[in-house]
Amino acid sequence: MKVQTRILFLDDGGEKFFGEGPCRLLHAVEATGSLRGAAQSMGMAYTKALKLLRRAEAALGFALTSRAAGGRDGGGSSLTPEGKEWLQRYEAYRDACAEANRRLYLDFFSQQR
Repeated sequence: MKVQTRILFLDDGGEKFFGEGPCRLLHAVEATGSLRGAAQSMGMAYTKALKLLRRAEAALGFALTSRAAGGRDGGGSSLTPEGKEWLQRYEAYRDACAEANRRLYLDFFSQQR
C-alpha cells in the first residue's frame, strides 16, 4: 500500500486550472522552445495545450509564456519571468505537500499490516 499526493489548483468557479499536466507542459515549452513542440512531445494536440495554457493564465491573471508567431525568423515560446516563478513555487509547494503527506501516512498507517 502507498499513498499519492495530487495538487490541483481550482479557479473561483471550481474549475481545475493547474496541476501536473500544465506543469509538465511548461517544462516542455522550456525544453523545446515552442508550445507546438511541447504539445507534440507530450502526445497532446496543440489546441489542447493552448487551451490549458490560456485557462491557467486567465485564472492566474498573468502570462506564463511569451509567444512569437512563426515566420521568416521562426516563432517560439518561452516562459515569462512570472511563469518561471509560478512554476518554481508550484513545484516547491507540491513537493512540500507530498513530504508532509508521507510523514502523516507513516504516523497513521506505519503499524498497520
